[in-house]
Amino acid sequence: MTDLSAHEVIVRPVITEKAIDLSNREPIHRYTFQVHPDANKMQIKAAVEELYKKENVTVVAVNVLTTHRKEKRRGTRRGRISGYTTPWRKAIVTLASGQKIEFFEGV
Repeated sequence: MTDLSAHEVIVRPVITEKAIDLSNREPIHRYTFQVHPDANKMQIKAAVEELYKKENVTVVAVNVLTTHRKEKRRGTRRGRISGYTTPWRKAIVTLASGQKIEFFEGV
């Protein structure tokens, strides 16, 4: 287990239509983050609580999933080009009932 800081564990928030819909549901709010590939659930929970301690959030659950690379092909005038998407890991963090993170409210 590596010793990662909170800023290394949480790479960035994921802002997609589905992630925003999850964060706006009442009374339980779920937020999605891109996380370090080696981070475990306990590190992710501690990092979210540390980064958002001004809002005084309590993490109830952390679900983690890894998106694998996918092959992408596209055609050009000179022929077909194939490549792969980047594999990454994301965490869906569930907060206690009634709590929310103000960062996501304006999105």
